[in-house]
Amino acid sequence: MTGSNRRLWTAALFATMALTGAIMMIRGPVIPELRTSFDAPAWQVGLISTAGTAGYLVVVSIVGFGAGHLKPHRLIVGGLLGSALSLLAMGAAPLLAVFLVGTLVRGTMNGVLRGLNRPILSHFYPDSRGRMYSYYDMTWAAGAMVGPIGVVAVLAVADWRLAYYGLAVGMALLAVVVWRLDAPAVTGTEEPFDRRELLALLRRPEIAAMIVVMFLGTGVEGGLFLWLPTYVNSVVPTGVAGLGLSAAALSSLSLSVMIAGYVPGRLLYGRLSERVGYLKILIGILALLVPTFYATFVLSTGLWLLPGVVVIGALISGIFPMLVSYATDAVPRHSGPVTAVAAISSSLGVGIAPAVMGWVISGSDPSAAMQLLLVPLVVALAVVLVARVAEQRRERASLSVAD
Repeated sequence: MTGSNRRLWTAALFATMALTGAIMMIRGPVIPELRTSFDAPAWQVGLISTAGTAGYLVVVSIVGFGAGHLKPHRLIVGGLLGSALSLLAMGAAPLLAVFLVGTLVRGTMNGVLRGLNRPILSHFYPDSRGRMYSYYDMTWAAGAMVGPIGVVAVLAVADWRLAYYGLAVGMALLAVVVWRLDAPAVTGTEEPFDRRELLALLRRPEIAAMIVVMFLGTGVEGGLFLWLPTYVNSVVPTGVAGLGLSAAALSSLSLSVMIAGYVPGRLLYGRLSERVGYLKILIGILALLVPTFYATFVLSTGLWLLPGVVVIGALISGIFPMLVSYATDAVPRHSGPVTAVAAISSSLGVGIAPAVMGWVISGSDPSAAMQLLLVPLVVALAVVLVARVAEQRRERASLSVAD
């Protein structure tokens, strides 16, 4: 593959990730509109994350484990076109049930894209995997930051449905661009994966640690993505501090405030990953995240929670790319299966946590649901500390054998 084609593919994969971020992050600001349009309670709207996860979970598993056998070019084009059509259906949905089905289909298309994109990058850049993964996820953050701002702009002049139509057009245009590229040369470097190897893969300590921490960390992320605007709307009064913003606009922008921390965070982690080490970075992230989360959602009032939200975004942004890089470095010839396992674990977290929070909010209030997220953060920190101790023991054992 020529350097030019590799650069074009990289740009296309990054653009796909940016659109994916925007699609995911407009959910939170759109929730009040969906509840009004479809007259739906909080627990039903909370199923949006579950519906998106259900389709994604199955497809990303199939694609990820089969990455060594598949030809990604046509699949990625198909995933982009399928995403465009499902977004159109979501925008035109007359009932919440139709919207949920569209979310389910969009999840399956996202599974195709995410199951192939990261393995392609892994083999494009084998010597700088951690850095490229962080930059790749940083583009997701850029799209995710713009998404809620776009919803506020759309709602100022039109209906929420326009946001989905606009993203559908973006996916369709990107499909045309990818279709015109030469196929990426990946199949020669990714080893085919035998399903009988799965148990051995899952028993590796790096993979086991990734699975648990990924589930917990992305569960917290998913809960914030869906319910942060609702929480902000419940605790920050309209026009506070003379801003003159409505409560709805301020709550929608809170997601962009949080994601604003993702961009510099992932840039920093990408630069540090090859020098500091993935587990050390993760320990630092979680050790700072627990008290910051407590200060933001337990102690802060009014606009004082927004600085905390930015810091939370900068910290939590490193969990996914550092975990995937850590696990992939352990078995670099099976980056597709590692991506699939990471996607399954993160999907379960993103799908389950927001739904649980929806039930809590229906029976209590957004504050109780948000404070509940402290529990998985504390457990995740404990698991990473155990993984670091195990890593140090393996390093000492290797040195002893070498001596």
